[in-house]
Amino acid sequence: MPKLNLERHNHKHGPGCGHTSILHHGHVDYLHSGHLHHQEGKFLEEHEIEISDENKNECKPVSCRGSHDTDGSEAIPHGDHVDFIVNGRLHRIHDDHCDDHGPVLVKQ
Repeated sequence: MPKLNLERHNHKHGPGCGHTSILHHGHVDYLHSGHLHHQEGKFLEEHEIEISDENKNECKPVSCRGSHDTDGSEAIPHGDHVDFIVNGRLHRIHDDHCDDHGPVLVKQ
């Protein structure tokens, strides 16, 4: 996982930082401009939701209204592509529908 030095990143992630918190592998990551950041001391690690049995990369159509890339849904890295968080699920825009790529744990 790539590490970014916090000196080159003008924002410290943590509770109340204003970014969506995602529970991921037993820790909290923060969505920031389409990136999933994990604060580790004075470094940030770039994380992604891995393709797995729970978060597959397959065509599983679901009906969606609007376009997630313009409707305010948050982008999140999933494997080798970008999905959007919609009601706690990963949606990938695919042709004339969205594919459901499984759940994501948004921390409230």
